[in-house]
Amino acid sequence: MKITLVCMPWATTATPSLALGILSRRIANTFPEVATETVYANIDFADWMDEQGGLGAAEYSFFSLHSYFLGCGDWVFSSALYDDSCWRVDEFRGAYQNRITADQMEASLRLHQLVPEFIDAMARRIVAGEPDVVGATSTFQQNVASLALLRRIKELSPATKTVMGGANCDGPQGEALHRNFAFLDYVVRGEAERTFPELVAALKGDHGGDTSHIAGLCRRDGGRSVSNPPAERLLAPSEIPSPDYDPYFERLRRSRVQSWYETVLTVEGARGCWWGEKHHCTFCGLNGSAMTFRSKSPHTYLEEILTLAERHHVLDFYAVDNILEMSYLDSVLDRLAEAPFDLRIQYEVKSNMKLSQIGQMRRAGVVSVQAGIESLSTRVLKIMDKGVSGTHNVRFLRDAESNSLSVAWNYLYGFPGETAEDYLPIIEQLPALHHLHPSNGVNRIALERFSPYFDRPELGFAERRPQEQYQVTYDLPESELADLAYVFETPSQGIDAKVAERLKQALDEWGSNYIHSRLSYVDHGDRIELTNSRPDFAWRTMTLRDATEVELFRALHDPRSADQLVRRTAKSCTAWDRERVESLLADWRRQGLVFIEGDRAVHVATDHENQLICRIRRESDQTGGPELALDLAEEPTCVKIS
Repeated sequence: MKITLVCMPWATTATPSLALGILSRRIANTFPEVATETVYANIDFADWMDEQGGLGAAEYSFFSLHSYFLGCGDWVFSSALYDDSCWRVDEFRGAYQNRITADQMEASLRLHQLVPEFIDAMARRIVAGEPDVVGATSTFQQNVASLALLRRIKELSPATKTVMGGANCDGPQGEALHRNFAFLDYVVRGEAERTFPELVAALKGDHGGDTSHIAGLCRRDGGRSVSNPPAERLLAPSEIPSPDYDPYFERLRRSRVQSWYETVLTVEGARGCWWGEKHHCTFCGLNGSAMTFRSKSPHTYLEEILTLAERHHVLDFYAVDNILEMSYLDSVLDRLAEAPFDLRIQYEVKSNMKLSQIGQMRRAGVVSVQAGIESLSTRVLKIMDKGVSGTHNVRFLRDAESNSLSVAWNYLYGFPGETAEDYLPIIEQLPALHHLHPSNGVNRIALERFSPYFDRPELGFAERRPQEQYQVTYDLPESELADLAYVFETPSQGIDAKVAERLKQALDEWGSNYIHSRLSYVDHGDRIELTNSRPDFAWRTMTLRDATEVELFRALHDPRSADQLVRRTAKSCTAWDRERVESLLADWRRQGLVFIEGDRAVHVATDHENQLICRIRRESDQTGGPELALDLAEEPTCVKIS
């Protein structure tokens, strides 16, 4: 038996496919006699784009990383799926003429006309290898490209079994794909490390070829689409092998476009979300049917990282975990800090981490994090069920900056029950934060499948329909799109467009001023010296000499209320009453020393020595210094193995 696994566009060419790397390793371990080939058709497509002339990394990145909620990448391949180079061109123009740039429109239309040729050539090449099974993974905007390839393969070789899996195939989505596209023999819903080997065994003749026992599998019974019940038990971490990335590097070495990005290796220490198990963030659709948190043993995970770095001579890593396993701080990360490699790692964390924990991450080589900040309003964060406050988020941004740690985050709005008063006091204080890492964007929330907002319409989004991108792309009735779609349109909630525009303008100003802004301090014991270069504050140096002020500034390293500060003065220095403390906080707010939200305040000054390092790093980035290839804030973070 021969199996061909395919990674289609618009998967980024900067990273090997973790899904296919794990799956190919699992097949090799389970069936040594089965020949398995992994085809990086996304790299083939990038080379093909380059050959077309005028289409390069910027265009590929637009479809791969920046247009997920628009669906442009999926629409590009709809011409190949429906074998029509003019498929819904007018509809696309009408839907997107005011939503993308003229260059992006031109690239979309040009590729849409040309991709049937690429799909045909790729399908013929794969069929020429005479595989018994062809499997394509589908995450984010791989859906239509994978469908188009499998359709053409089935036309050329009807005996070849076609299989599709990935995050786009979870739950009802997988059932809808299998039900509506007859060229799909099988669709794997959920985790494939157990399901796919069971399917291979059945196709080899085990159980008489019966597939009715394979949990989560969509199959055909007399031409009818049948979905087996989902697995009762999720995979244990010990069942997830280290990925095989050799095929990626073999293909990349022959690529015309290997210089587009700096390669980043994806690794996975845990699945699910330990916070989401108890408090699923209301807008988050990640994890789908597999929220339960599971993590690999620290020894296994550490060895996997070090082995991959040594084998492939790559030092940049992207951990796809939805949230950091906190026990890794004192095991994996502490050991990585002692490793013989100067690693650069991206991670997703929760924003209530302490300064010491951020320091542990930085020493281990973590250089960029997505911290799930999303808002600086405690009330809005409570609506999200985030489990943190606005001042916690500001503290994280401050401590990350002090440790030269980049933070990727988006400011979200549009939550049921929010008001302008949840935003206007925040907007007024944003100039005080211009020296901290700005948000990568500001967006009204989208209604995502699997999120509490989707599963519980009573939370505020009862009226919904599949986003327009699905209607432009697929030739399916809305009732079927309702099962296939991940993102839905719904009447806007929360703040109006006027307040949203004020928020956007304030965040844009923050982004523009960041590179030039600084607020740092040095604690000399008897005094604290501060230095400022933020444009909205005229002062440049300041010294706190009063013992009580010095003590209160130190206390505001963590968010504290006025009452807590009053009690602090009574214990450690000259006792102040509440009125005097509040007067000082108001003065410090005017000077941009503190961020005040709700009944808590936190100081926003960074450590002086590390702030200098931050400025050097930022200036290097601005002049073309090395950066990791992945943009955590732009790329959706729903990375699911199938």
